[in-house]
Amino acid sequence: MSPLLTNSERRSPVILKNRMSPLVDGPAPLRLWHLASLDAPTVAVVWTLAFAWAAKVRLPLWVPVLLALVAWAVYIGDRLLDADTALRLGASHRLRERHLFHWRHRRILLPVAAASACAAAWIVLTLMPAGVRQRDSVLGAAAVAYFSGVHSSRRVALRLPHWLKSLFSKELLVGILFVAACALPTWNRAPASAGQLLLPAYFAALAWLNCHAIDRWESGAASPRAPGIVASSVLLDLAGLLLAVFLASNQPRAAALVVCGAASALLLALLDGWSARLTPLALRAAADLVLLTPLALLLR
Repeated sequence: MSPLLTNSERRSPVILKNRMSPLVDGPAPLRLWHLASLDAPTVAVVWTLAFAWAAKVRLPLWVPVLLALVAWAVYIGDRLLDADTALRLGASHRLRERHLFHWRHRRILLPVAAASACAAAWIVLTLMPAGVRQRDSVLGAAAVAYFSGVHSSRRVALRLPHWLKSLFSKELLVGILFVAACALPTWNRAPASAGQLLLPAYFAALAWLNCHAIDRWESGAASPRAPGIVASSVLLDLAGLLLAVFLASNQPRAAALVVCGAASALLLALLDGWSARLTPLALRAAADLVLLTPLALLLR
């Protein structure tokens, strides 16, 4: 027993259990899935196929392959740039295990990212129809602008009200760009409907919740003005229930997909409750794993 414990702490079974119980780590395949940046491509493919399933659209094989390649290249590049910047500034304490993993294996991952980007460019130039290419170029330009702004050495500090900064937070912008990329293939091939507009909006909120939860877990000191993970999850679950009821009669597939998204939000809230019992790596990997609930629809 630690001599630092007080007499009251020694008599507390809860404190003793927390002090003596080791943190739970995830299985090796799950940890590698996250460390190698394979989580984002997996979620992108599953959500893309789920949006197409909800709209009864059959996507060509090159569409999910393209999204996987782009997501993998972007996430590898993002983590390598984060690691390089932190190490140059002597701020290695800000790096997470995923950054250190990428930096240690940069001689492998950097060529992998370059090859993925080249393969994606080949698909765009040879397989993507010209009309689709023009429409998708707007999203591509927005993604490049965001990526460049995040990693720019000269960032402009905008004096915006706090509520406006919260509304257009980094987490929300990432969620919007990510979901837009997943929804565009379906939008390009199916007539507009309420489900096609509401589904991406709901999943953008789910992506924001995922990023927001990860940011709070990793920072360890949440801002008192930032919304709580559990409260945000409850609101998202209630919104999902109402949306599913609204869509159920005319678009049952879209309603089922919303229910899957609500389940992911609930799982994120449960992870928040278990965050003190999991290692940071297991918690981070599990946060992306729970976004794969639409697989239940795709594997039926």
